[in-house]
Amino acid sequence: MKILFVLNDPPYGTERCYNALRLAHALKKKEPAAEVTVFLMADSVIAARKGQKTPDGYYNMERMLKRLVVGNGSVLLCGNCMDARGMIDEDMLDGVRRSTMDELATTTLTADKVMVF
Repeated sequence: MKILFVLNDPPYGTERCYNALRLAHALKKKEPAAEVTVFLMADSVIAARKGQKTPDGYYNMERMLKRLVVGNGSVLLCGNCMDARGMIDEDMLDGVRRSTMDELATTTLTADKVMVF
């Protein structure tokens, strides 16, 4: 099964990204063979910035995304959204990749389930 998550909200300030990644992790745990792709666009691209420092006991988007990548999930970032926020490829976590709207369209068409947060 192919599952696509599309995230739009900033990584901190709301819990939409946090909850989306919690669900992505739970799905991979229940169905390790599932192909989980997370596409970050708008303010959510900041979730894939390396070097995040959060208070002890507070969730950390960097760690959550790394866990997904290590578990064979895919994390794609909207290149235009990165550019608009002054984010360059060197700012991204290892294992995530700059992407395009065309790739999102293709991934959406081939997904069995699409969830938008």
